[in-house]
Amino acid sequence: MTTAARPNVVLMHWHDVGTHLGAYGHGDVTSPAVDRLAAEGLRFDRAFCTTPLCSPARGSLFTGRYPHTNGLMGLVNRGWEYRPGERTAPALLSELGYRTALIGQQHESHDPSRLGFDEVYAWPAGAARCGPVSTTAVEWLEAAPVEPFFLTVGFFETHRPYPAAEYPPADPATVEVPPFVPDNDHTREDLAAFLGSIRVADAATGRVLDAIDRAGLADTTLVLFTTDHGIAFPRAKGTLYDPGIRVAFIARPPRSWGVAAAAPGGLLSHVDVLPTLLELAGGEVPPFVQGQSFAAVVRGEPGPRRTEVFAEKNHHDEYDPIRGIRTDRYAYIRNLEPGTPPKLSGDIQHSPVRRGLGDEQLRPRPAEELYDLDDDPWQLRDLAEDASYALVKADLAARLETWMIETDDPALDQRKEAGTR
Repeated sequence: MTTAARPNVVLMHWHDVGTHLGAYGHGDVTSPAVDRLAAEGLRFDRAFCTTPLCSPARGSLFTGRYPHTNGLMGLVNRGWEYRPGERTAPALLSELGYRTALIGQQHESHDPSRLGFDEVYAWPAGAARCGPVSTTAVEWLEAAPVEPFFLTVGFFETHRPYPAAEYPPADPATVEVPPFVPDNDHTREDLAAFLGSIRVADAATGRVLDAIDRAGLADTTLVLFTTDHGIAFPRAKGTLYDPGIRVAFIARPPRSWGVAAAAPGGLLSHVDVLPTLLELAGGEVPPFVQGQSFAAVVRGEPGPRRTEVFAEKNHHDEYDPIRGIRTDRYAYIRNLEPGTPPKLSGDIQHSPVRRGLGDEQLRPRPAEELYDLDDDPWQLRDLAEDASYALVKADLAARLETWMIETDDPALDQRKEAGTR
C-alpha cells in the first residue's frame, strides 16, 4: 500500500478533556493508551475546537463548518440541530464508497439516523459510557468490517459527574492544579475525580486500539483521537481561552505508510478534519467546507499550515456571545455582551471547584481581551488596554471582523441592532 491508497478511518472522541493527558505534559494523569498512540503517530500540539461547547464543537468536527454556519449553535438537548441540507463526514464518505458506522456518543442530533451513517449503534436512552461503547467497537472491528470504512467511537467520558464507584479518584494530594483555578481542597477533590474518569476512558481506548491490531487493520487504518473542547472547570469549558478551546488531536497513519512519529508544528482547527478525510479518501472538497486539509502532513509530507484559528461561543445554558482569533503568539477575544460576568455552565456551577472559586474570576468582562502567549501562556494578564500592543490588537480585531463578515456571522446583525438602541 502507498500513501495514495484510501485508508480506513477510526475516529475516537471524548468529552471535556482538552489536552489534560500524559502525552500533553500532564504528569499526574494516567493515560497510557492515548500516550502510546501519540508516541506512534502525529501529536498536534496546537489543535483547537471552534467552540468550547459539546454539540457545536462536534458539529464543526463532522461538517468542516463553523457553528454559526452549520446552524448547530447550541446544545442538542436544548433544541439545536443542523440547518436543513448540512452535509456530514459520514454522508460524504459514504458517497465515496466508505462503509460508515457510529458507535457510542454523538451530540449532534436527537435522531442519530439523520447524521448520514450507514450503521448506528447509539445510546439514545442515556450516556454512552466507555465500557459498553468500547465493547461494541471491539466486536465491530473483529467482525471483519467491509473496507474501506469510517468508524466513529464516542465516549461520554470525561463529562461530569465523576461518581467514585465508576471512576475511582486519584489522590488529591498528588494532582497538579492548573494556574487558572485556585489551589484548595475543593479544587483538588474535583481534579482527583476527573483524573479517575480519564483513567477509565483511557483503558477503554486501549481496548479499541488493541482490537485494531488484532484484526490486522493497523496497516490500512488511520486512527484519529480528539476531544471536543477543554476541561469542565472555570476559565476552561465555555470560554475562548486556551484551556477552553485547545484540544488533543492525534493522528496515527496506517503503519504501511511508514510515516515517522512526530509533533507537527502549526495551528490546526477541527474544521480541518473533514477536508483532510475527503482528500485522503480520494474525493473533492466541496466549496461549502470552511476548513483546510492537512492531508499532506498525515502522509508525512510538507504542506500548508494555518497561521490563525477562529472560535466562537453562542448558546449553552444561556446565550453568551463571544468571538476570538488565536495566532501562534496572540489570543484576541471579543465579548459581545461586555460588562457581564463569565457564565459558568451548569455542570461547573454545581461542582466542588465552584465552591472554592470565590468571586475574583466572576468579575464583569471587558469588550476586548488580548493576551501575549509567549509571556503569558495561561492568559492571565489582559493587554487590551496596553498602548504598546495597540497595533497588535487592531490587526487581530480586523482579521476577526473579516472572518465574521466572510462567514456571514449573525452576531454582526446583533451588534448593529445594539448600536441603534
